Amino acid sequence: MTPRRRLAGIGAFTLASALLLSACGGGSGDDPEATGDSGPSTGIVTVSNGEPQNPLIPTMTNETYGSKVINNLFAGLVYYDADGAVHNEMAESIETDDQQTYTITIKDGWKFSDGTPVTAQSFVDAWNYGAKLSNAQNLSYFFEPIEGFSYEKDSELTGLKVVSDTEFTVKLTQPESDFQTRLGYAAFMPLPESFFDDPEAAGETPVGNGPYVLDSWEHNQQISLRPNEDYQGERAVQNGGIDLIAYTEEDTAYNDLLSGNLDIVTNVPSSAFSTFEDDLGERAVNQASAVIQVVNVPEYLPEYGGEAGHLRRQAISMAIDRDQITETIYNGSRTPATDFTSPVIKGWSDDVPGSEVLKFNPDEAKKLWAEAEDIEAWGDKPITIASNADSDHQTWVDAVCNNIRSTLGVDCEFAPFPTFDEFLDARDNETLTGLFRGGWQADYPAMSNFLGPIYGTGAGSNDMGYSSKEFDAKLKEANGADTPEKAIELYKEAQTILFKDMPGIPLWYQNVTAGYGEDVDNVVFGWDSDPLLYQVTKSE
Repeated sequence: MTPRRRLAGIGAFTLASALLLSACGGGSGDDPEATGDSGPSTGIVTVSNGEPQNPLIPTMTNETYGSKVINNLFAGLVYYDADGAVHNEMAESIETDDQQTYTITIKDGWKFSDGTPVTAQSFVDAWNYGAKLSNAQNLSYFFEPIEGFSYEKDSELTGLKVVSDTEFTVKLTQPESDFQTRLGYAAFMPLPESFFDDPEAAGETPVGNGPYVLDSWEHNQQISLRPNEDYQGERAVQNGGIDLIAYTEEDTAYNDLLSGNLDIVTNVPSSAFSTFEDDLGERAVNQASAVIQVVNVPEYLPEYGGEAGHLRRQAISMAIDRDQITETIYNGSRTPATDFTSPVIKGWSDDVPGSEVLKFNPDEAKKLWAEAEDIEAWGDKPITIASNADSDHQTWVDAVCNNIRSTLGVDCEFAPFPTFDEFLDARDNETLTGLFRGGWQADYPAMSNFLGPIYGTGAGSNDMGYSSKEFDAKLKEANGADTPEKAIELYKEAQTILFKDMPGIPLWYQNVTAGYGEDVDNVVFGWDSDPLLYQVTKSE
């Protein structure tokens, strides 16, 4: 989950830059030299977080708590700045004449934190590991466009060729309109040779090439990152390190911030929405970001399948008063969704055909529910919405359930899991018995990232088990479009398919609502809602 500038050496024509998001109020403090001539500060910055669900392996990490770690331990070919512009990081150049075959040259002299060199082979080996079926990596889907990828069997990515220690080539199965833009995402990070000797151990004590190194990981308590003295990129660390604190209550984190016991809160609890800007003044953060909240529908639940099930999905969506909830609970820090992407992404639209299903329409909702009842009776069981209870979700789930009860006359309940990782495990093991919360924080700034990784067949974040040949074909067509304008229109057509099937029910777009303490400066939250931790300064 990352940001960007224009790539050097891309060639005369590139779709990537045209598909970047429009600037999103990330702030003007995106300067790694923000501390001036005095040099980096030495204080340890404390940040609210939680326990990562998975081992700290780039191709395995697709949730926010682990991503904050991976993005600071590893450096990719490119990185993204606060506004989502692409900057070269390890790439010296990325060149293509046809958007299908790429020649990538990396900067010489980079090292992993164990002292071994980062070479072209480090990227090729890491991508092959991530793509290999038997390794069961969450982000394997991102390698699908590369020649040799298979969902059926282990295979090498034959589209990858090492030319020298500093050069490799990538051949895709078709031109891809935003392939360059994706290369700052965690899936495309390099790995050292030591990783392949013992991946399990490496997931516990990762060796990276980014601005920080892992100092310690006390599970369910704290992850400590310290500056990587060998890092050579533009994300120069301006502090003495980062301590990511695993909170189980967002109110506790916010109170620690107010009392001076925490430097940065990345998510203000709903209990403070009406007061946090007064509490924190100029240290309050409330800005647009590439985050969407949805309610997902497990495809394995028969009551949501077939004609009756699809009518129920539409009825539930139309029973939700998004305007009322975003105003009364979130004080306007959320915006009712009108599509499956985000307003800060270029190509977003509020008039995609089929999007009327997201409008509050109680009469139509009742009608659709009654039509479903005529086909197959729901019975006396409640509609349930599952989520983790260690973050502030019950408030909005209760409000959605109130809408559903009052509109459809069906009971609705919050189904809580004590912690985020327990909720994710139940979701991944398909033991949920009803609807469940889904939140998407973009990995890279393009429309495709809100569609393929979530709704593509077999995609790593397709937690519903949704599969549509029609959608997959349209997505592939959009990815291979020869102009940005054509790609955008095709991505909209892909969304009309999603509105018909409703594998997820979009709720609202989420602002970054965060804050920081008096002891830190140069705090900037990026386009994707994450703080740029490397540039935060704090004196001892």
